Formats: sequence, structure tokens, C-alpha cells
Amino acid sequence: MGRRLLEDVSPGESAADPLKAAERLRRHPALSGMRRDAATDLVNMVLTQTRLRMRAEEKFGPLADRLFFTPDGLEQATRAPVAAHRARRFAELAAPDAAPVADLCCGIGADLLALAGAGLAVEGVDLDPLTAAVAEANIGAAGLSERARVRLGDATEIRAAEYSAVFCDPARRGRRGRVFDPRAYSPSWDTVVELARRAPAGCVKAAPGLPHESIPDGVAAEWVSVDWEVKETALWFGAFTGTGTPSRRATLLRTRTGSGEVETTTLTGRGLGAPPVSEPLRYLYEPDGAVVRSHLVAEAAAAVDGALLDPAIAYITSDSLVRTPLCRVYEVREVMPFSLKRLRAALRERGVGTVTVKKRGSAVDVQRLRRDLRLAGPESAVVVLTRIGSRPYCLLCAEVGSEEAG
Repeated sequence: MGRRLLEDVSPGESAADPLKAAERLRRHPALSGMRRDAATDLVNMVLTQTRLRMRAEEKFGPLADRLFFTPDGLEQATRAPVAAHRARRFAELAAPDAAPVADLCCGIGADLLALAGAGLAVEGVDLDPLTAAVAEANIGAAGLSERARVRLGDATEIRAAEYSAVFCDPARRGRRGRVFDPRAYSPSWDTVVELARRAPAGCVKAAPGLPHESIPDGVAAEWVSVDWEVKETALWFGAFTGTGTPSRRATLLRTRTGSGEVETTTLTGRGLGAPPVSEPLRYLYEPDGAVVRSHLVAEAAAAVDGALLDPAIAYITSDSLVRTPLCRVYEVREVMPFSLKRLRAALRERGVGTVTVKKRGSAVDVQRLRRDLRLAGPESAVVVLTRIGSRPYCLLCAEVGSEEAG
């Protein structure tokens, strides 16, 4: 019955006037004969599901309209491009007659669907009955019941060695919200690492800010970003860390405007030493956050024939204009020691009314700076706040479009 109601309400209707949508659904023929309180509860659940599907479009795209969600499940679910990227790595390793892959703490099934969609047999395991039921419903909604299933159980009790590979996404939310210390994950960090080690191959998903000291020896660490936003750290174990596999990598997923296709770029460590340091040159490169978190700024600097403005800050400067998905690039128009008065004068002289403020290594309060600038004008500019040596600096820049780089 709930499915019939879901099919009969659009996300737009629910968002535009939820009270009107609720009243219409209460008069739905499918609810005739149902107690008023039960009908009201069902309608509220349907409208909640509709709102969750709208939010889920950012992660799942058009598939969101067919899936089912819980608030916490949606919060932790992997974005579709990241899940697809990871599933491809699992599929490359799979033998035709391989045992199933285990998706431990599978949640509502985002990675489960991606793994099954890549042609793998998958068994999801989750401790929460509602979450497991939602994941099972999503398998059916995606038409993947022949390759995937979910069972209710404790992921810590599975025999990892009986699977061809395991993937584990421990819960990173507690009663007070998001958990940043991996020791507070559920299951615990030590437990999920041990599960991954026991399997022939394994992958553990962690928060993007995972401290490097929490990364176990002998694993490959990958930081993944989607459209310039770092989404996760993935640790790869066992057969995924074969001979020659870099210990650190940054994977950048970019969605092509219009087509929705995803372009993948992977930067791996080459053992480069510290990059050179230079005064500001014609162009400024801002590395993707995944490049920074993976400590691969030296590799990014080498890709653009660049140097660092400061040895401790991830801004690269170069006289070369290079098209690269590794960094955003800006043309430097003016460099000055930071001074509110001087910056305001420079922006007003250029007729700038709109600024994009970037900062690394700066203590300036960006919101207060925006208020204090009191700008008006038709032009726009990028203001980069940073430190060079011990002095705060400001770089007045213009963003370079991808079509200008080459």
C-alpha cells in the first residue's frame, strides 16, 4: 500500500505544499477502510520517504526515485560515482567462479548495489533489522536480486576468509552526530581492520580526515573526491595491495556537465622529495583536497612545473598554464601583504563587487572580511589569503577557465 502511495506523489508536490499533499493522500482510495490514525502514520511515512528521495538525488542521481531510505542510512551512504569506482576495483580482482563479496555494515545498500551492478555476487550484512530490510528492498528495486542478498547479523562474527573479498563501512555517527575519531567507529577501528586482513582482499571505508597515523602498515590508502569535495578515505588490503601498488593515491571524480558522465583521474605517489619554493609567479594552483590529504602535493607541483609559495602550505605557483584535473588554476593579478585597507582599495579600483575568498594558512575571518570590504561593482575576483614565510599575504586573482588552459 505504501508503494502505491509513493507512486502517486511527486517530489515536487511534496516540497511545494506538504500539507496539501498530505491531505490529498489521506483521501487516496488505497486508504479507504483504514483507521484514521494508521492512515495518517502511513501518509507521513510516505511523505518522509519522498523528501529523502529528493535529498538522495545528489548521491544517487535518477536511481533515487526507485530506492528507499532512512535518514541515517542516507547520511552515510556512499555517493554513486564513488561506489561505482570502488566496485570496478573489486570486479577487476574477481575470478569467474569466485566466492561472494561480503558487504559488512551494508547500511541501505549503496555499495551493495554498485558491487552487484558490476557483476559480482554480493552478500550484505547489517545488525539493524530496519536497515537490512531497506537494503533488501533496494536490491529488488534495482533489479539485482539474482546477484545480491542481505542477511541480518553481526559483521564482527562473519568468517572473512570464506568470501572472495570484504568491504566494510563502519558507522561514523553516534548519538551526538558525526564521529571523527576512528576509534569510536562501530564496529571499532581495530575490529574492521582485522576483518579486512583476514579476507583474501579487503577494503575499509573511513572519513576523509582519517589521520595518517591510523593507517595500518602494509595497506594502500586512497583519498577520493567528487567534484572537488573530498568524500572518503579507502584502505585496501590483501590482494588489492599487490606488487607495485602505490601506498598512497588520490582519485578525483569529475562529473561532466550535461552528460553526467564521470571522469576519473588517479594521482599516485612517486617518492618525490619536497617541491621547490618560489615567490608568486603568473599562475596559482589550488590542489584538490584529495591531493592534499594524500600528501601528494609534490606530484601535483611537478605536473604543472610549479613550486610552493610556502613549504608548509598547499598552494602551487608556476609560470606555466597547464590543464589539469588535479588543481584549480588562477591567474595572479596582484600580490600584497595582507591589509584590509589596501585590499579594499585594489578591489574598488578594479570595479569588483563579487569576491570568492580562498584561504590556507591564514587566520582571517572570511565572513567578517566580506562585511568589511563593502564592495560594489560589476566585476568579480578571487581573493587568496595565505602566508608566505611568517607574513600574511593576499593574492588578487582571476579564475582561469578550463578552455583557456592547455
